[in-house]
This record gives sequence, C-alpha cells and structure tokens, in this order.
Amino acid sequence: MSNISFSFSIKHQAKSGEARTGYFSTAHSSVETPVFMPVATHAALRGQKTSELEEIGYQIILANTYHLMLRPGVDVFKKFAGIHPFMAWPGSVLTDSGGFQMYSLSKHIEVSEEGAIFRSYVDGKKILLTPEVSIQTQTAINSDIMMALDQCIPALSERGAIQEALHLTHRWAKRSLAARAESKQALFGIVQGGCFLDLRKESAEQITNLPFDGYAIGGVAVGEERSIREDVVEYTAKLLPQSRPRYLMGVGTPIDLLEAVRRGIDMFDCILPTALAGQGTCFTYQGKTNLNRGVYSGSKEPIDATCRCSTCKRYSRGYLHHLLKAGEHLGYTLIGIHNLTFYYDLMADIRQHINNDSFESFYQDKRQTIGQSELEFAVVSPVRKSKSSRNQVGNYELYHHNKITSVRHLISGEVMHSVSEPLIEAEKLYIAQSRFRERIIQEPDRPLVIWDVGLGAGTNAMAAIHAYESLAQTGTSLAPLRIISFENDLDSLTLATRNPSLFSHIQHAAPHTLLKKHSWKDKTNTIEWTLLLGDFLSTIENAPYPELIFFDPFSYKTNPEMWTLNTFEKIFSVCRSRPCALFTYSASTAIRAGLLAAGFFVARGVSVGPKESTTVAITHELTKFASYPLLRQDWLFRWERSDSKFPPLLATQVMDLFSEKIRSHSQFSQLNLVRSDS
Repeated sequence: MSNISFSFSIKHQAKSGEARTGYFSTAHSSVETPVFMPVATHAALRGQKTSELEEIGYQIILANTYHLMLRPGVDVFKKFAGIHPFMAWPGSVLTDSGGFQMYSLSKHIEVSEEGAIFRSYVDGKKILLTPEVSIQTQTAINSDIMMALDQCIPALSERGAIQEALHLTHRWAKRSLAARAESKQALFGIVQGGCFLDLRKESAEQITNLPFDGYAIGGVAVGEERSIREDVVEYTAKLLPQSRPRYLMGVGTPIDLLEAVRRGIDMFDCILPTALAGQGTCFTYQGKTNLNRGVYSGSKEPIDATCRCSTCKRYSRGYLHHLLKAGEHLGYTLIGIHNLTFYYDLMADIRQHINNDSFESFYQDKRQTIGQSELEFAVVSPVRKSKSSRNQVGNYELYHHNKITSVRHLISGEVMHSVSEPLIEAEKLYIAQSRFRERIIQEPDRPLVIWDVGLGAGTNAMAAIHAYESLAQTGTSLAPLRIISFENDLDSLTLATRNPSLFSHIQHAAPHTLLKKHSWKDKTNTIEWTLLLGDFLSTIENAPYPELIFFDPFSYKTNPEMWTLNTFEKIFSVCRSRPCALFTYSASTAIRAGLLAAGFFVARGVSVGPKESTTVAITHELTKFASYPLLRQDWLFRWERSDSKFPPLLATQVMDLFSEKIRSHSQFSQLNLVRSDS
C-alpha cells in the first residue's frame, strides 16, 4: 500500500475510556479526528456553497457513488479529472459505495452474488452495480477515500439473512480490493452483522484480515433501538485495528457523536445538519430549537449568542422564523450554516478535551444539555403530512420487518418489540421469566397486581391476559389479576387498534375498551385492567402495590427521565415492604447500577434475540417463586472499569455517593446466601 495517498496516526489516547484523537492525510488535505463529514450526496450540500464549508473549517465531505454514477455519470467526472474541480472543493472527499441504497431502495433492487440490479431514476434503464463497477465509478470520481461495496440490510432482520449478508459483504470486499488495481485512493472495508454480537465478531475477523486502509461499522441506524446500536458500536469498535481509522457510517446526532467518540470512533457522516435546517431545526449546546414555532416570530436574539457562525452574528431568530414561514430558501441556507458550524465546533471541542484528558467530564456535562431535547424534533426522515391514518398516528407508524409488524416511533426511530414477534417477545421476557402462571395458580385467594410501565401498543399487558385466559379454560382455580398500565401517549395503542389484522393481541375487546374508557373488566374471568394516563412518577401513588413490574418505556437515550436514579428510588420506596420483581429489556451497566443504588437486588435476565441478557431487579434476594442469577463481584469489577457507570441525568456532585452505594450493596457482600450468576 506504499503507493496510497493516505496515512493515519493516533495523536492521543484518553486515559479513561476509548476516546482518541489523531489525523489522516490525503492528497488534498490533512484531517484531524474525530471528524464529522458533511454529506454532499449529489456533489452538493443542501443549500450551501463549498466556500461556506471552507470558511467554517471543514477539510473533508462525503459524496454518494450511487447517485453520482447515475448523474452526471462517469464520463463527466473523467472530463473534469474528478470531483474536486467539478464541485470546486479543495478538501478531501469520501465516497460511499452504493451499499446503503440496497437498504433504502430494497423494494426496487435485486441482489445476487454478482451485484445489485436496479432501475435508474434518471432514465429508467436497468443498472447492475457490482463491486467492480462501484470501485471503477469511485476511481473516476477520484475521491480520496473509497468504500468497498457491502450489503446493508435492516438491523432487525432474521439471523440467517444477516449472516448471508455479512458473508456476501466479505466476498464483495475481496473483489473491491482486486478492482482497486493501481489507484492511489484509500479504500475502507465495512463490518456488518446486524445486532448479533457474534456475527459482528465474525464479520470483523473477515474484513480486518483484508488489507484495507480503514474500517467502517455499517448496518446501524437502520431500524434498531439506540441503546442496542451503542452496544453494537462499543463491541465492534474494540475488534477493529488500533492503527487504522474507525468510521461509523450514517450516524450523526450530536449525542450520537459524543457516545460513539467515547467508544473509540474516529469518523462520522450524516445529513442532519442541512436536512433538519430545511425543517427549521437548529442545534446548540442547550439542545435543539425549532424556529418554525410562533414564539420566535418577534425574537431579536440570534440562534445562539455564543456561536461564531455568520448567521448568528448577523440575523435574529425572528427574521429566520419569517423566512421559514415565507418559504424562502435563504432561511434553510442560513440555518444550515449555523448547524454546520455547530457540528464542526462540537468536534473541535471533543478533540480538545480528549487531548487535555478532560473528555469524560465534558461528555457527562454535554450529554445532559444536548441529550435533554435531543428528541424534541425529528431526527429521521420528515414526518408525513398525514398525521392520522391506518399506517401512522401522531409520531408512530407501522414498521414491517421479517414478516412481522411492529410500531415505530418516528422521532427516535425506536421500534417497539424490535427483536421478534411482539407477543412472543413479551411471553419470554415478561410472562415466562416472571413465573406468571405459577403465581396465579399457587395463590388463588390473593390478587396478583402487575404494573405495566410503558403501555405502548398494549402487548405486554395482553400477553398476561392471554396467558390467564388460557389457564382459565382448563378449569384451574386462579388468583384475581389486576393490571395497572402507565402511559402518557396513547397514539401507539390507537395505531395498533386501527390495524387488528396485523396485531393478534389487538383481536380482543380489552385494548379497544381500555383506549375508550381507560379501564376494562373481564365478564368471565376476574381480570381488571386500568390505565393511569400521565406522568409516571405523578400517578404512581394512585396505584396498588405490585408484585410484578413490566418495565418497558422507551430506552434511556430516548426517554432518560424514566431511567434515572430518582425514578428507581421512587419505585423501590413503594415496593420495598414486600417481595416484588421488576423485569426490563435493558442490560445496560448504567441502568443496572441505578437499580442497585436504589436498593434493588439485580440479576441477569433471559436472552431475547440479539440481546445476550436482560435485567431482573427484586426487592428481596429470595422470592417464593424463583431465584434469579444475581450479579456477582465479577460484574462489580467490570462496573468499576466501565465508561458507563452512571444512569441518565445523575448530578456530578452525587456520583461519589452513588458509587459508594454500589460498592457497599449487600448483594456483593452476602453472595453466599443467594443463587449467583455463573
């Protein structure tokens, strides 16, 4: 690779965590890392001139091979001697391979061993995109960094499909390297594997054994929950060579950048700074602001008084609000300049704090302010104009994957019961693991109370009702069942009830009645289902004491308030007097630590899909119906070394006290009294 016009060096490795700084050099620029690359899909940033990027300080951008192959085409790039003179951009350019279009345009593309066949949106002709064609096109574009062609499929696809895709990606990677020939352009390989960590390891071993100049993590931000994505990124990054740049493809909200840098990622790209500018959304260290809101119509303040961009120095929020309402494209351009400046300065601040060994405190501070309003406005494709239909209600839409239909939150991208068929997942994680059937059979005279925290589309509560009704048909004497569901947004349940043919648990009177009356009673069996609508902590006092808690709100990245120490302490204070077991899908170290600090005993829960474990929290170390594999001291040792010790929104001044609660927890000093996790 001595003829390659590319080199990479690490400048500083953070003392705590995996964050690092470095730089790479190409034929056109020297680029400091971690770096964010603005996306110029068609050799143009939305609403921006290349001179604006130069003034901000950018040294590298991303362009799209698939789109540029169709228009203007290879011949035009050959005439211009590449993309740099064509778009008047003096800095470096990275081109993606076209693999992502196999995901985004999957309904219109046929994938085979040879490549992908699709119809051109320019003239309708059939096009065959192979690894060789992709590299030949990128060679003509003359980008500084090329990407090997990969097959990107939805992260929640079945294991077999993901395994086939990663093997095809490996074979295409070898063909991409062969097609490179004598080009001096750098070439990166891409690791796939979906949300299955063992498949990520298999793919990483295959791809890193090939002589690429850098390595990318692909197949994320394509349908999975953010918490799962971060686990995948953390695991995969450690499998990539230290001496090569690590590139996380297509991920780029500010909080995403902070989290991924902390896990050792060097390069990022995303359309958000310019795409969301078109929706009036501005990024700041205080979170996001949407200037479409009427409250800004008379504001004389800039977007951010501390920002150095030309927009903030010259224009008011009131003027930008006017431009947006008038449909003037100047508004999108000016907000885009601000957003691009914010992203550039965020990365510069990150690099400075890593070099000064102060990144951890910077991260803890900024994830609070940036993360708080991270989800106030859309960070995915714009919401459709139709706000209420059979396919979408409010911020929720139907999501089809693996011949399964789930509900997806449009703003965060999170999918409810994202791993497998919703009722099957609810049965394994909540019903079977809690020994629900044994409980209602063995104590028929005492009501069993379940807290269903995060009603969503009603799957978990209905799994309990279905299990109860099945047992009742056998003539067995059962305890009365009382389910208390907590929720503050009924749109997801509304969406499910409009599509009963797609959701088997909705083919029952209970969820429809609950939606209308906020309560339902079974006329045949002693089942009562009540909805407490509103803020969870405000309604918790009105609920009867639970024996089981199905804790299923959105993830701590989407809904951090539900996963705080304060929330767990409030739950524990209500439940501590009698045995109670809480079950949740999260296996996060920080969440488990929060539950321990609140007073719970914490155990490993069952595996669900790509999740190797979930979490069980109990008020007493021994229960009548089951003993759970409690976390051992080896977990405590890992927690001490972890970069994710603390639950969301924990104040810095109480972190020492929090840590002492974990270390002194009787779970770790009395392990001989309980069954332990092997």
